[in-house]
Amino acid sequence: MSRSVKKSPVWNDHYTPGTRWAKQQASKAVRRYAGDMQNGKWYRKLFCSWNICDYRFFKTRQQAIHEWETSSWPRDKQMSRKEVILDWFKLYRRK
Repeated sequence: MSRSVKKSPVWNDHYTPGTRWAKQQASKAVRRYAGDMQNGKWYRKLFCSWNICDYRFFKTRQQAIHEWETSSWPRDKQMSRKEVILDWFKLYRRK
């Protein structure tokens, strides 16, 4: 069993529709480019890679527990303390 974990509690925005849309726009820019493109990594100059994934969220376990304790959302109130910690591990700590 692997014991590897992320070095910092970070969750990237790789799975939202905005990210997929940005990747589609990058592909369109590369396909529609009429100029001469060299082999290799030159295609990166056609579309800014920072536009693809701009969101990065940091949250420690204590912050997640504090947000759960002070939250007024029904979804958060239904979860137990153990479920909140497991959810934090799933998003922020496990690889």
